[in-house]
Amino acid sequence: MPTLEWIGKSKVINHHQDVPFRVLERKYSFDENGQHDEDNGSENMIIRGDNLEALKALLPRYEGRVKCIYIDPPYNTGNEGWVYNDNVNDPKIKKWLGEVVGKEGEDLTRHDKWLCMMYPRLKLLQKLLADDGAIFISIDDAEFFNLRSICNEVFGEQNFIATVIWRKNYAPKSTAKHFSEDHDYILVFGKNADMWTPHKMPRTEKQNKAYKNPDNDPRGLWRPNNLAARNYYSKGTYSITCPSGRVINGPPSGSYWRVSEEKFHELDKDGRIWWGKDGNNVPAPKIFLTEVSDGIVPQTLWSYEEVGHTQDAKKEIKSIFSGEMPFDTPKPYHLIERILQIASDSNSIILDSFAGSGTTAHAVLNMNKADGGHRKFILVEMMDYADSITAERVKRVIRGYGEGKNAVEGTGGSFSFYDLGEPLLVGDCLNEAVAPEKIREYIWFMETKQPYAPPSGGNPYYLGKHNSTGYYFYYEPQRVTVLDYAFLSTIMEKADGTVIYADRCSISEDKLAKMGVTFKKIPRDISRL
Repeated sequence: MPTLEWIGKSKVINHHQDVPFRVLERKYSFDENGQHDEDNGSENMIIRGDNLEALKALLPRYEGRVKCIYIDPPYNTGNEGWVYNDNVNDPKIKKWLGEVVGKEGEDLTRHDKWLCMMYPRLKLLQKLLADDGAIFISIDDAEFFNLRSICNEVFGEQNFIATVIWRKNYAPKSTAKHFSEDHDYILVFGKNADMWTPHKMPRTEKQNKAYKNPDNDPRGLWRPNNLAARNYYSKGTYSITCPSGRVINGPPSGSYWRVSEEKFHELDKDGRIWWGKDGNNVPAPKIFLTEVSDGIVPQTLWSYEEVGHTQDAKKEIKSIFSGEMPFDTPKPYHLIERILQIASDSNSIILDSFAGSGTTAHAVLNMNKADGGHRKFILVEMMDYADSITAERVKRVIRGYGEGKNAVEGTGGSFSFYDLGEPLLVGDCLNEAVAPEKIREYIWFMETKQPYAPPSGGNPYYLGKHNSTGYYFYYEPQRVTVLDYAFLSTIMEKADGTVIYADRCSISEDKLAKMGVTFKKIPRDISRL
């Protein structure tokens, strides 16, 4: 498979492995009753901070669990005037490039910078995606080719699913220099395309109008299908005699009848062939409305009539923010709802790591209200407006917005707002500024891939049991801990095997093996998780 090369690639291709794990610090939670600071947070999350570090922080709990990812990264058009700077010259990105790519970064074009920014983020998104999940990425012509190329590398060319074309404008732009650009792309990849199955779209009234019943068939409405097809079929070249006596010597040149002669006569006998009112037409098999599936296969051309356009999105956000326009490039929430209809279930986790104005959360909350689902959203926004715009929009959607005839009822729901906290490790040492409970949670997630529920009572270093193995984190910030016989004597929890984290061990590996105990050294074996 051809691969794309750019300045700085060698520095970022494995950079996701070097990104430090940071803990997530919950700042507040919000629901229909307003903002509060109780200990129990919501499963919906909005995270403020660098999305590369936030994605790494999400791995312990969410690796392989996210059903649907939607991202709307910078299009890299060179437009400097947007709230979300769109040519990746934002100071945070420039600082990151200087640290990671080094002096080589001084010669980067804006395309090199964009690729350096996107590649490690896509690597982490791929890890978070479930085996039967899919990622949808909005983009335009400026970086479409580059995005497709690096997605082929990260997700595998065999996992490419489709390129959706969204017609985003309802009128041509008279100021366009050459062409009015009326569409964006949405690139779709699966974690494993063979395991991903899109949901079918509901049938529309317009689609059902094609079904009629001119012969009063008791089976109801139907539409004619073409008997001929271009796919080769060895039994599809026979002649047909119409009820009128007309003889059709065979299918049109270059095509074949879809069914064998024997099958054709079976269908005709069952009244499933339409010959026309005079019995002289080329026969057409009937497709009955009652026998078609409940929906239709998603198509790759999405019109603004179906999923909204950019002006819809701007009107919506102005309505939410009482006439203000705090974000210049929102997506219409109907567009995200279409993606969720196709790619999520009622209990799915949905991730958006370029959250912008929070459209993805808006779409999730709308769908949950409409069908009683329990979809969970995780939003990440690195810009300063993560709280004042992203989270604020979600608050207003939950509680309702607008006045009088323009009032929109709240969706209900909740979310917790997080900041990126301290790194778990500082150099080769555990960061003493991180609460031990956060480290315990991290170790448990990485060992078991399960949510951490602190056990009550008993050994204070006991993390819990998973798959018949007991886990212990023997750690004290102010002293060195030693796995010795004295510590083993404190273990009362029964398990087939035992894993113990400690600073040191005074028992030989042979003796540990006989007792079914595995020693893991702090912090060495934590950094390797």
